[in-house]
Amino acid sequence: MDSKKRFHRRTALLFIIFGLISTALIGRLVYLQLYDKARYTTLAHAQRIQPTVIDAQRGNIYDRSFNLLAKSIDAYSIHVIPSQNRDVTAAAEQLALYLPIKAEEIKALFEKHQATQTNFWLARKLSLETAAEIGALNIPGIKLITRPQRFYPKGTLAAHVLGIAGIDNQGLEGIEFFYDHVLAGIPGRLEQEKDAVQRQIPGGVENLTPPQNGHDLVLTIDSVIQYIAERELKDVISTTKSNAGVILIIKPTTGEILANAVYPTFNPNNYQAYDSRCFRNIAVTDQYEPGSTFKVLTAASALDSGIVDAEREFYSGPSWSVNGGVIRSSNIYGYGKISFLTALQKSDNITFAQIAVEMGPERFYSYLTDFGFGKKTGIDFPGEAVGILPQPRETIHAETLRWANIGFGQGIAVTPLQLLMAVGAVANEGKLMRPYYVAEIRDEYGKILQKTEPEIMAQPIAEKTAKLLTNYLESAVVNGSGNRAQIIGIEVAGKTGTAQVPDKGGYGDERIASFVGYAPANKPEVAVLVVLYSPQTEVCYGGVLAAPVFQTVVEQTLDYLGVERRQLTDGRTSMSVVPNVRNFPVAEAKLILAEHDLQASYQNTGKIVRDQIPSPGSRVMPYTTVNLFFFEDEDTTLIKVPDVLNRSMRDVSVLLTEVGLQLRPVGSGMAVSQTPKAGFLVPEGSVIEVEFLP
Repeated sequence: MDSKKRFHRRTALLFIIFGLISTALIGRLVYLQLYDKARYTTLAHAQRIQPTVIDAQRGNIYDRSFNLLAKSIDAYSIHVIPSQNRDVTAAAEQLALYLPIKAEEIKALFEKHQATQTNFWLARKLSLETAAEIGALNIPGIKLITRPQRFYPKGTLAAHVLGIAGIDNQGLEGIEFFYDHVLAGIPGRLEQEKDAVQRQIPGGVENLTPPQNGHDLVLTIDSVIQYIAERELKDVISTTKSNAGVILIIKPTTGEILANAVYPTFNPNNYQAYDSRCFRNIAVTDQYEPGSTFKVLTAASALDSGIVDAEREFYSGPSWSVNGGVIRSSNIYGYGKISFLTALQKSDNITFAQIAVEMGPERFYSYLTDFGFGKKTGIDFPGEAVGILPQPRETIHAETLRWANIGFGQGIAVTPLQLLMAVGAVANEGKLMRPYYVAEIRDEYGKILQKTEPEIMAQPIAEKTAKLLTNYLESAVVNGSGNRAQIIGIEVAGKTGTAQVPDKGGYGDERIASFVGYAPANKPEVAVLVVLYSPQTEVCYGGVLAAPVFQTVVEQTLDYLGVERRQLTDGRTSMSVVPNVRNFPVAEAKLILAEHDLQASYQNTGKIVRDQIPSPGSRVMPYTTVNLFFFEDEDTTLIKVPDVLNRSMRDVSVLLTEVGLQLRPVGSGMAVSQTPKAGFLVPEGSVIEVEFLP
């Protein structure tokens, strides 16, 4: 009896437990169906709805004449749905035949995304041929989808300005990055209801939100002028073996950037093949010590403040001690008494150091900040450098020396853009303009949405000061070290620069050769800066290396712009070729130059010409002044040049070596000419140039 009761009690207890569990489950189901229905309906809906992003068409980029510089084109990409493929190994081996990816890597990607149940992009920017071949394989889970990809129809042209857009059509560098919010547009969205293996459910949900295409940009860049600048820069970099170079061209009256050439360059269509350092637009992002080109701003400040005029005289010796330091002249004998205008023509460091000291740090600093140094120009470009401009009383010791150095462009750092805009202010009657790359923003139908208007940032000097300095800078080109920048029938104002490169707390042997100027001087159409970084040549003067590039670029640019040349009163129509007068006695050198319609200027004392600027073979305007440098030691042993004509190169070399001279051969074969000629007296160790012909 007791066992029966216990059995019934246990049975009843089990029924009660099962009843409670069933009641709980039914209650839970009722709760889910009635009270939590919306949440689970949403989750189920989300599992079935597979959204697809529809890329917006990225806006085009044009130059100022509406030549296309960048556009988006449809290119095939491979989108993989791993859940639809059951033979991963076979799929990987097939795809590896057409893609630059190993089969093992493709298989690993499949397995990784199968584990996470996610789709992925395998390859982008496929050629039409490759896409067609892969499509013909009909591999399960492999979808060929067209997506917009960036294309630059002119290749390397203006690459540093345009920048690059990445594989997802997003701006990464340059204008593409700075204006990405304008160019990118707004992506669209396609929602489709799909089953567990990603097949569209017939009659299921399908919602489309169309994309909004990006806007177009019209740049201030002129493709023709940009091409001229890039071509000439590439040539001079090759000739001088410089590490890098910049040619920057602006319209000084508006601030528009007409050309921005940087070398080495890159092709944005294949940017992955280049080191990322190639992408830097060093005209905007990098700073350097400008050297003598900065004297334009020292001169502007001194003239405007009334400290100097053309005739004011300074004393410039071989060196000048100031505040515990020594500033040396490029002329080992110094210039003695020298006028301000002559100092500008000869680019005398000591005179400009004295001018800076006389102005004083506060006044000089005020002018330089008004010219835009020590701060950003406000250009529409990413990564602009600020430069380095010391503040007055910032240096506890030797402040006077520091500002004396700044007077001739040392101890200050500027970007090429800052320097050119400041010189452009002199060209523009003293008004400093804000530089800009983008002239207009337009929608895809051509409607102008935004137009950039020229903006005056400051007026650092008076109009009369600017006009006066322009006259002086014209003189510096005609009568000074910038004579190789002259253009027949067009007045050029400008200044050369040969700067030392800082190295380990001092200055090393490397140089930066540059030239900055504008033309026509009386009504400037363009202002141009040429900078060559670390040229590997025997002579690194800006007047020798950079000025001729300026002359070529500006002459071709003004011809392209239709600027008329003035009619010369003496009927000159061609350039003179500078003869080689190195190692010639002074009287002979002067006579030879006169025969070529050129003048001589003696940069030091001596009997035999050691060097000359411009160099032999240069093309200059008739009556240009050729600067002659002489051997300094009057006790130098003079050797009579032997006759080497009609001899082999080996015999010529032996003969010259025996008498203490060196050979510079040109060509091969037998000697047909020599410079200097036989019988001339030259210093021991001089180089004799001999031309050989077969």
